[in-house]
Amino acid sequence: MTKRLSTGVPGLDQKLGGGLVAGTTTAIVGSSGAGKTQLSLQFLNAGLEADEGRRGIILDLTARGDSQNHAGYAQSLFGWSLREQDATVPFDPERFFSALKENVPFCGDYLQAFPWNGRRVTKRDLDEDDWREWQYDLTRRLDATIAFLYASFAQGARRLVVDGIEPVEHQGDSIQFELLEYVSRQIVKKDAEWVARDLFRQNYRKYENQIAENSYNPDDVATILSYTSPETSLDALIDKPLEEGDFFAQANTVIFLGKIREGRKFQRAMYVFKHRGSACSDEILPYEIDDRGLRLVD
Repeated sequence: MTKRLSTGVPGLDQKLGGGLVAGTTTAIVGSSGAGKTQLSLQFLNAGLEADEGRRGIILDLTARGDSQNHAGYAQSLFGWSLREQDATVPFDPERFFSALKENVPFCGDYLQAFPWNGRRVTKRDLDEDDWREWQYDLTRRLDATIAFLYASFAQGARRLVVDGIEPVEHQGDSIQFELLEYVSRQIVKKDAEWVARDLFRQNYRKYENQIAENSYNPDDVATILSYTSPETSLDALIDKPLEEGDFFAQANTVIFLGKIREGRKFQRAMYVFKHRGSACSDEILPYEIDDRGLRLVD
């Protein structure tokens, strides 16, 4: 039986055949203000009531600062005080295993992995020297990202939101999509033992038994990619063709959030563009956003 994780949005799980599929990626695509952050946080918070018994985590790949206000929404919606992980702190194996033994959190809930002084980061926006500097900075910060994800999954997190991907004309031009591919293939979906090898390196043999005792199954982890699109209309999102090799073409589930016209007014609505693994609703689903988050309406 396919394992499902609740979206945390009332009524949406039923439209998805029971929820999002564990071990897969869901792309939530919509313009700024469409409700992506609320939906993402509802998904993470739903982990408290699920088998994992804890909230999920946020990996922010933004290069311009956190404009999504994750902390503010988390506090207002759920009384959840997001704890930010410092990306400059080296991974400490002894402290990690001590935290596991004492059952106390090792990492925060939120990591902004690759800040870049508020500048847009694509090959077309940076000169050759800046591009090399950016890639060097990525190498240093990648270890912090591996540690954040590995340690969180080892401590029971089974929900991940990746945010901060900026819209570009061609995804191949964006270092953020390149990073997203790496995070997805080489960390999130990779066997836990091999992620540990990448993280512990020369110390792997020293901690091999403890690593094995605290392993996890990547097939239990579900990821949401929150992507800000330039299109605001739901019709425009639906009609936009996916590029060959487009990350969204690889995602198991794609949900568009946009606006539809109802007479002389516009209304928010979503459409499940793709959902492999089960039959799902082919309806346009109107929704509202209030102090409880995002919810479907009749």
